[in-house]
Amino acid sequence: MKFAHFSFGSIEIDDATYEHDVIIDRGKILKRKKKASKRFRDEFGHTPLSVEEDIPWKCKRLIIGTGAYGRLPVMEEVKREAQRRYVELLVLPTAEAIERLGQDPDDTNAILHVTC
Repeated sequence: MKFAHFSFGSIEIDDATYEHDVIIDRGKILKRKKKASKRFRDEFGHTPLSVEEDIPWKCKRLIIGTGAYGRLPVMEEVKREAQRRYVELLVLPTAEAIERLGQDPDDTNAILHVTC
């Protein structure tokens, strides 16, 4: 998987540009469906990442890119679920998350937030 460009609001992966949050699940690129987490928006001031979403747990490492400024909230339940599943969880601003994905992509899935 080749990451060519990331800027606020878009990310380029394998010569395709995405203007929405993406999930990388065992090499497949999918749109993040955050509707299930919207009910927590008032509590966080932003739609967080919650265990209610379809998180790609089938991996040894899950990287969460928290946006250009690192503002995507990740709920504690997500962190606990990662521990329960013995999945290493890395929560980083999206630019750093992309860098880590490029260094060691084997058995690593990701959720990448492309704005804030």
